[in-house]
Amino acid sequence: MSEQTAEVKKQRIFSGIQPTGIFTLGNYIGAIRNWNALQDEYECIYCIVNQHAITVMQEPAELRANTMRAYALMLACGIDPQRSVAFVQSHNPNHAELSWVLSCSTMFGELNRMTQFKDKSAKHADNINAGLFTYPVLMAADILAYNADLVPIGADQKQHLELARNIAVRFNQRFGDTFTVPDCYIPKQGARLMSLQDPTRKMSKSDENANGCVYILDDKDTILRKFRRAVTDSGCEVCWGEGKDGINNLMSIYSAVTGRTNEEIEAEFKGKGYGDFKSAVGEAVADHLAPVREEYARLSADKAYLMQCMETGAEQARRITRRVLSKVYRKVGFLELK
Repeated sequence: MSEQTAEVKKQRIFSGIQPTGIFTLGNYIGAIRNWNALQDEYECIYCIVNQHAITVMQEPAELRANTMRAYALMLACGIDPQRSVAFVQSHNPNHAELSWVLSCSTMFGELNRMTQFKDKSAKHADNINAGLFTYPVLMAADILAYNADLVPIGADQKQHLELARNIAVRFNQRFGDTFTVPDCYIPKQGARLMSLQDPTRKMSKSDENANGCVYILDDKDTILRKFRRAVTDSGCEVCWGEGKDGINNLMSIYSAVTGRTNEEIEAEFKGKGYGDFKSAVGEAVADHLAPVREEYARLSADKAYLMQCMETGAEQARRITRRVLSKVYRKVGFLELK
């Protein structure tokens, strides 16, 4: 009698990114590049969260263009629609439907404590809308609708994942086992990239100084110029150290794109000045991003293919979440039509 080895079920990962312009080098190194590597080990679900984007004012035509651009960039960065579910949030109405049910299991005080609501309210004082207050519930629905085991998050999203966990536990306690309680996925290695002009702050597309942020579609000359203008310190030795925020940041970036350790970087640039190092980092980043830029250009020229991938991904997403939402509806007592 032959023995058959049961196939081990892969854990499911969910992650999303907003379609707010071009991804930065920080987005790529800190998150999106890791998405690619996860596809072999996990069942991956990746989403362009355009419904979250409208918590702040958007130009409709610009949002549509940015959504298409973000989707193409996601694929260009290595997300394979044959191996992962890759879709746009608004193409799956089950997220919004589940969000309403979950909002009835979320306490007002929990949402009132969200630090991002306070930050965004201060930044967008003329548009403090209800969506800005409740969007963490939609974020919980994004995750729980797929019964995701793991969620890759940055430090600024830990509070939101904790809320999703609390909602899942509360719902399960009241209605019985329904949702997987998700855990945080911590990458094996990663880098938090800082602004090239203010290395005490995270690299962000909202940086007022255009030279502070590198975008993954910047051409080589632009990348080299930004790195040559990067803020360092008054020293000249390329080494990691306290009070050397600019050099530490450049070393983190160089390590992220070359795989070299700090010790190897220090040895490589021993006896060389900051100018040589900044140029070398710029060259390494430009070379690292070149395949992404080339693939993005190819994909952007084939809108029909992108739309086909979106439709396939949306159907896969709806199929998974339809079962979860139907179960939730039965649990809370909604009548079903046959």
